[in-house]
Amino acid sequence: MAETHIALLRGVNVGGSNKLPMKDLAAIFVAAGGTNVRTYIQSGNVVFDAPPKQAAKIGLTVAGEIKKRFGFETTLVLRTATELADAVARHPFRKPGIDDTRIAVMFLADLPTAERVASLDPERSPGDQYVVDGREIFAHLPNGFGKSKLTNAYFDSKLKTVSTGRNWRTVQTLLEMAGGG
Repeated sequence: MAETHIALLRGVNVGGSNKLPMKDLAAIFVAAGGTNVRTYIQSGNVVFDAPPKQAAKIGLTVAGEIKKRFGFETTLVLRTATELADAVARHPFRKPGIDDTRIAVMFLADLPTAERVASLDPERSPGDQYVVDGREIFAHLPNGFGKSKLTNAYFDSKLKTVSTGRNWRTVQTLLEMAGGG
């Protein structure tokens, strides 16, 4: 039985580099075994259906095909529609008085250890807040995303995994596309 999955590609079509047309990306997912494939905006967000045990294999196949055809490496972070809905429900900064345009979710490829989470500096980016909860980092960035020192590179180096962030609007749209919104 197929399940809905969300693939979040890191570093695609950002700042004019790692160009990957979404039409081509969707075709790569179909060729790898995904069904009901749809993309959202130009930054590597894909919703697709696949049997639960096939999603990770599809992700690896897609990453390999992107390297082969487009010449760059990317990491895919996968979530099921249920996992994405759970992350949305758990976001601690979704409160009255907090501007939705200043919140985000960073999705981690792996579950970080408690020791690595404890090594993070809560004062790294004054004014910004974050909470690491499972394989997500929930962020409130009142000074803007571009000014924050809470970057993928920082979290990746400290947590020894790969992260990819999405603003709240994108997260909500992906959840709607996955049938959970």
